[in-house]
Amino acid sequence: MGEAKRRKSLGLPPKQKNTKSKSDESPRIFDWLPLTINQRDSLMKISIKASWYGIGGLVILWVIVRFIGPAAGWWTPADSL
Repeated sequence: MGEAKRRKSLGLPPKQKNTKSKSDESPRIFDWLPLTINQRDSLMKISIKASWYGIGGLVILWVIVRFIGPAAGWWTPADSL
């Protein structure tokens, strides 16, 4: 109650409560599915970014297996036997 007394003594109005809701107000994709359009869009962005990370990881793995491993003498590729 210290804040309320301080505001009252300064002649300020009472502090307003935060009326913003943190729930997503966008419409649902289907009425029976608890996913909104904003959630669908963010899921698409995340999945696209994750797929690019996966492609990059696959390229790095391929470079290691095809070039770095044989050059370091860790193994011999089957096509060079």
